[in-house]
Amino acid sequence: MNNVIAGFSKLAKEEKINWIANSYFSTPQEAIHLLKNYWNSDEKIQKLHDEFIENTISNFYIPLGVAPNFLINGKYHTIPMVIEESSVVAAASKAAKFWSTRGGFKTTVIATEKIGQVHFMYKGDASKLNAFFAKTKLIFFDDTDNITKNMQKRGGGILDIVLKDKTDLIPNYYQLHATFETKDSMGANFINSCLEQFAKTLKEEAATFELFTESEKNIEVVMSILSNYVPNCIVRAEVACPITDLEEKHITNPQDFAERFVQAVQIAEVEPYRAVTHNKGIMNGVDAVVLATGNDFRAVEAGIHAYASRNGHYSSLSHAKIEEGIFSFWLEIPLALGTVGGLTSLHPLVKLSLEMLENPSAKELMQIVAVAGLAQNFAALRSLTTTGIQDGHMKMHLNNILNQFEANDEERLIIRKHFKHHSVSHSAVVAYIENLRK
Repeated sequence: MNNVIAGFSKLAKEEKINWIANSYFSTPQEAIHLLKNYWNSDEKIQKLHDEFIENTISNFYIPLGVAPNFLINGKYHTIPMVIEESSVVAAASKAAKFWSTRGGFKTTVIATEKIGQVHFMYKGDASKLNAFFAKTKLIFFDDTDNITKNMQKRGGGILDIVLKDKTDLIPNYYQLHATFETKDSMGANFINSCLEQFAKTLKEEAATFELFTESEKNIEVVMSILSNYVPNCIVRAEVACPITDLEEKHITNPQDFAERFVQAVQIAEVEPYRAVTHNKGIMNGVDAVVLATGNDFRAVEAGIHAYASRNGHYSSLSHAKIEEGIFSFWLEIPLALGTVGGLTSLHPLVKLSLEMLENPSAKELMQIVAVAGLAQNFAALRSLTTTGIQDGHMKMHLNNILNQFEANDEERLIIRKHFKHHSVSHSAVVAYIENLRK
């Protein structure tokens, strides 16, 4: 069958589903039933979801869980987390409980600067371009006044614009590198609107600049776009306590535990293969809260991983030390987040999540997200340096295996009882189910 179609986006939702079902599935009615089974019964909510993206045919559910008992700067929070990976929410909750009796998490927003760039080509004398920029810089601000006035009322706006010479990388390549403060909004639309006006002003003013020759006036703007790398939009989260206070059920020798923990972090600082998995664990916590609060986890991921490579090699985002009997563990990560605009005012569960967090400002959300990442990393490293990570993870994964084999209630009871005292692995559970069913 020819699976090419013209005008697909103009089809009604039902027509799209019917075409897909009949084009790709041996049992079209089953596919149609499954897709419709995930529609929201509330037509208003479903219409809202349909309009978030293009060519919507159904909803793809990911669990929304909560991790309670997070003591952050002296205040307790219950953190919403959207994630499909088992054991993440449980691990974050355990770390929150652990540190709630040891002083809790401390956080600091170090900076909130965001970045956008106009990339352009100029074939001419660099000194003339510098003179042009010095004369024109204030005009860039003036020409964007209608875009920035509302942001300025909230304390934000354009912080600075600089001309950057990048001709050592690509012939004739220059940038207008602009920095912004966007307060409680993530600011992508605001920044991009400013940049497009900068590009327009750049071309218009260059066309009349008296020092430019006719060829120099012909500046070619390649693109105008914000950057998701925000190394000056940084939040720090940390925990610390006397080594003796680390003792608990699985930490009978706190000094040994602290030393092994610090060694594990040091390995992630120098070994990229370990650092990637180490940081992935941090992102389990970060992404889950970013998703729950309607922010762009792809932008956050890209920016954070670029930051992990800022010194020329990929390294751990978190750090640990022992000093004068005190164990300390911390991270600093770039986070460009918003609590107004985008999905924050549209998605009902995003609004619920933000309300659960007591409607934080963007700065407060940065701190909560960073804490979720640090908690997740602590939980993983505690397991790795004590009992091993697989025991707890596989016990949480047991439900997925039981669902895969459609275990009934009686089987689930017997299987869970058995694996309370036996190591869980996929092969062990499958063998036990098969034996039980014989």
